[in-house]
Amino acid sequence: MLMTNEELSDPWKREGQTFPELSEDMMNRLSGYGREEQFDSETQLFKRGDRSIDFFVVLAGEIRITYTHAGAGQGLLYTYRRGQFTGEQNLFNTRKILLTATAVPGTVVLRVRNENFRSLLIGEPEIGEIIIRAFILRRMGFIRHQRGGVVLLGHPNNGQLLELQRFLTRNTYPVEVIDSVSSPEAEALMTSFGLTEASLPAVIEPDRSVLIRPNTMALADRLGIAEAPDTGAIYDVAVVGAGPSGLAAAVYAASEGLNTIVLEKLAPGGQAGTSSKIENYLGFPTGISGMALAGRAHIQAQKFGALLSVSRNVVSVDCSDFPLRLTLEDGRVVSARSIVVASGARYRRLDVPDYDRFEGQGIHYAATAMEAQICREQDVVVVGGGNSAGQAAIFLAGTARHVHMLLRSGISRNMSDYLVQRILSAPKISVYENCQVEALHGLDALQEVIWRDAASHRPIHLSTGNMFVMIGAAPNTDWLQGCIDLDQRGFVTTGMTSEPQGPLSPFATSHPGIFAVGDVRSGSVKRVASAVGEGSVVVSAIHQFLASQHH
Repeated sequence: MLMTNEELSDPWKREGQTFPELSEDMMNRLSGYGREEQFDSETQLFKRGDRSIDFFVVLAGEIRITYTHAGAGQGLLYTYRRGQFTGEQNLFNTRKILLTATAVPGTVVLRVRNENFRSLLIGEPEIGEIIIRAFILRRMGFIRHQRGGVVLLGHPNNGQLLELQRFLTRNTYPVEVIDSVSSPEAEALMTSFGLTEASLPAVIEPDRSVLIRPNTMALADRLGIAEAPDTGAIYDVAVVGAGPSGLAAAVYAASEGLNTIVLEKLAPGGQAGTSSKIENYLGFPTGISGMALAGRAHIQAQKFGALLSVSRNVVSVDCSDFPLRLTLEDGRVVSARSIVVASGARYRRLDVPDYDRFEGQGIHYAATAMEAQICREQDVVVVGGGNSAGQAAIFLAGTARHVHMLLRSGISRNMSDYLVQRILSAPKISVYENCQVEALHGLDALQEVIWRDAASHRPIHLSTGNMFVMIGAAPNTDWLQGCIDLDQRGFVTTGMTSEPQGPLSPFATSHPGIFAVGDVRSGSVKRVASAVGEGSVVVSAIHQFLASQHH
């Protein structure tokens, strides 16, 4: 029987892939990586909040997986039986586990210790493929069905709530957002937890702990999303930024045996992670969302042993000595023999009065499923003429009442032809060429956008609460000042030798041991494919530089 689109999009309906059964041969092959254990009484194997848990394959009996929800208490999520295995994405890292596993009396398992799990994946690639696919689908299911996560309570258009929701969503952490104004559950929750409007947004954990208006750093620490770097270690490679180029560098460096850390403020994916669908990336003929691509690359890097530390910005680098030293915004220092600058670029801001006031209160820089939901049945404005703006306009047209696309020049100047043709034929998208935003109006949030048509010189007024700004790029290089050469616009200049001993590299900067890849690099092609290529190729130059340090 064919599955419906609804069933295909729900990982829990794809039981054969999400909760697969290993064959007898596969279970025999895994036996060399662990040892059998039998539980004569009910035994908790791991609980929510644990880190670095072991991997269990059921040989007999049952393992019950339960979740806890702030409002609904505890529930049974799934029961694993012979041939099935426990775990999900957090087995690749040291983040806190979201669920609890309990073996019933008489259960026999094969326990693979956490420190041996990566050896299993690499040593048994056929089985590893089944496990990795299942782990990805399980996490997708947790997010879809809001299991094992937190409740985020507040007004859905509040800038701080949107920031917290975006941080959790892009880090694939399950979250249920409850509107404090219109949801029937909100009043009872606020009374139960003693919350007022001044307390919001609030994050309610399954154990009923409450975080009042936390920032993303505090939230990451509390929920166990943050993985702290080992400040006593000297890493072979420190990658700053987890966009496509940074993740590619991490995958190749870690897979080739280099001790690798990735430092990222927000979440894997960078600017590409905010893209609703990338359709011209090689190997994905039907397209893939930037978040999905980044999520897979993140797991791939962790599979080979790279550590991805999120929620802390790199604020400065000391390149006066060796090893190089990176300082994070919380004061921690990370030492590394080489650095890959992959901090990317951010969309530029419009020079319009009151722009600052509406950032986070109607002005967006990403068009993901989260933003699409906010804009449902509303008019929205997309400012920009590149592929990101084009993809955003098409995606938002699926839920918005109408999309108004504003461009300084012609639509075909900087956008791929397939996007141009799709936009021009879309009935719910209007294109305004040769125009610019002149004014923004609103009280607590954006309510009106005014732009002027270059031909008629007449102002156009639109009542809207959402404007997506995707214009140009400003490099994230403030933290590099005084260490390496930048061009006039602040992008990193490359193509120097990785001297004194190293060879010429197109990604070497003016300082030995520091390389730059992706959008942050002066003259780079702003495409996902080229960023991935640069991130993978730079590792060869890193190897040669590190080898030169041993002579």
